[in-house]
Amino acid sequence: MTPNTRAALFMMVSMAAFTINDIVMKYAGLTVPLAQLVVLRGVVACALIYGLARHLGALRFDFSRSDWTMLGLRALGEASATYFFLSALLRMPIANLTALMQALPLVVTLGAALFFGETVGWRRYAAIAVGFCGMLLIVRPGPDGFSADALYALGAVLCVTLRDLATRKLSDQVPSMSVALTSALTVLALAGIGSLGSAWAPVDLFMGGLIACAAVFVFFGYLFSVMVMRTGEVSFTAPFRYTGLLWALGLGWLVFGDWPDGITMLGAGVVVASGLFTFYRERVRAAS
Repeated sequence: MTPNTRAALFMMVSMAAFTINDIVMKYAGLTVPLAQLVVLRGVVACALIYGLARHLGALRFDFSRSDWTMLGLRALGEASATYFFLSALLRMPIANLTALMQALPLVVTLGAALFFGETVGWRRYAAIAVGFCGMLLIVRPGPDGFSADALYALGAVLCVTLRDLATRKLSDQVPSMSVALTSALTVLALAGIGSLGSAWAPVDLFMGGLIACAAVFVFFGYLFSVMVMRTGEVSFTAPFRYTGLLWALGLGWLVFGDWPDGITMLGAGVVVASGLFTFYRERVRAAS
């Protein structure tokens, strides 16, 4: 098995783990307040990340001021994205939300062009425009504009874009585990502050097990995503990120009985096709 093949398998496992976490959080969110969920999941996730980082010897924080600035921006983007994504997840079918999140490569490409001056040819600009049309098919704003559900989802897209753009500006001196732990602790701290304004719901053994399960899957999702970056070429493995949509479709139907309508599926197809074309053009440009 070649390194790229292994990396593609790691990417698919990572997407499955993240999607299972989303399913569990959506189910648990029916009875447990959002901030409480994030706090409880965050405690377990932070402990797992810290343990793995110490085991690998990949934890240090002697960074430059520029790296600390980017780490702060990334952590802020991660925490905001967690709030918006989970808020949207509790309000809309998981497949619809996952389909919308597939526009991230397009939005990140546009952001890199606008803020970092990266070269983006007219073909990729056209793909981004087509992808945004696909997003509109998914959210379908009515006469009064976007619904609250769609605004949460779009907020998640923008916050994850901030996170990914900040990650691009980190130097190679910053270990991945330090980045993960910093972001996880920030999410935990802000969720803890947010939970002070609301009463906590009682958590029985079953619900506690579900939340711990979500934390474990988040941990494995991140672990395998790191293995992807260390094993294969980004241009080869990135398209396999879209397998997350297949997991969301199958598990959303199996657990909640949700299945997107035809227009949403069309929009998802447009977004995925636009993203795949963008990856293809990046690979062609890198090879030239």
